[in-house]
Amino acid sequence: MAGQSIRIPAESLMDFAAAIFRDAGCRDTDAMTLARCLVQSNLWGIDSHGVLRLPDYLGRLRSGAMNARPAIRTVQSAPCLEVLDADNGPGFLAGSAAMSRAIELARTGNIAAVGIINSNHCGAAALYARMAVANEMIGIAMSNVAPNMVTAGCSSPITGNNPLAVAIPTFGEFPFVLDISLSAVAGGKLLAAASKGEDIPLGWATDQQGRPTTDPKAGFDGFLLPMGGHKGFGLSLAVDILCGLVTGGSFQHHLKSMYRYPADPSNTAHMMMVINPLAIMDKAQMASRFAEFFDTVRRSPRWDGGETLLPGEIEHRTELERKRDGIPVPATLYETLVRIGAESRLAVELRPVPAGAGM
Repeated sequence: MAGQSIRIPAESLMDFAAAIFRDAGCRDTDAMTLARCLVQSNLWGIDSHGVLRLPDYLGRLRSGAMNARPAIRTVQSAPCLEVLDADNGPGFLAGSAAMSRAIELARTGNIAAVGIINSNHCGAAALYARMAVANEMIGIAMSNVAPNMVTAGCSSPITGNNPLAVAIPTFGEFPFVLDISLSAVAGGKLLAAASKGEDIPLGWATDQQGRPTTDPKAGFDGFLLPMGGHKGFGLSLAVDILCGLVTGGSFQHHLKSMYRYPADPSNTAHMMMVINPLAIMDKAQMASRFAEFFDTVRRSPRWDGGETLLPGEIEHRTELERKRDGIPVPATLYETLVRIGAESRLAVELRPVPAGAGM
């Protein structure tokens, strides 16, 4: 069964996930936000941050490790700068609240930053950066995570593979979206490889003794490696400082992995920043300049005859394809979701795409 997948329409997957989260105690609107964030990640092809994570989030909601009904509130406020407290709620709710507030502040100040503390895993950082793009603004989103990454010569984690996303409206076919974690790969890619029974490349992770490994489970139980050596390591420290240290939130070993400590709050912190570029340039001018910028990148000569893609372009193409043909869900994960739905006695069921349809 390894490697097999079942295609599910995005709407069916979203309705099912929302029903699961409502059953776990979330408010209706919050359940839809959680479901939308997961399924949107799958639509972009970021499967490591999609419904693969649903069973883990569900377990934490049911156990009380994560607050299903948080009361998010402002704890620090200054012009164009605020800090919110997530009340140990799901990171999707925290990140969305912080970015929504940053967008609101930027409507008058043209630039804003909102941190949020006492949160949990927030999934793909692009989810929040793209919220700004939907409002014709530039979005920058970042989060700290529990230390899970080693640097050269170390056998104990020092910092996390902290994610960072920058999204910029181009007023063209798709926005510029750079979404990276500061390890060689995100930890979710190890989970995805394990669920498919696949090996991982050397250079992604080490085992618990710091030795390079191709086993995704050994790598997930061990430590990630930084992208670009000291460069990725240094950027990871900077993200931790901006998210946790300067906001009054948790940082470094005050953070807890939801996998190693499934019964405990993660204490995660996020930082959302927004810039309004239309304050200094109109849409037509920006669109024209981006068209020139993208064209220059695409026309750059290649020795292999291939195609140069812009950040955000793969996700754009994948979303179009998956909206048409359905989202591929590994068979093992599909069976897990069906079992969860049956145990919860949900009225909503997953509806696979009929064989041969939409392909």
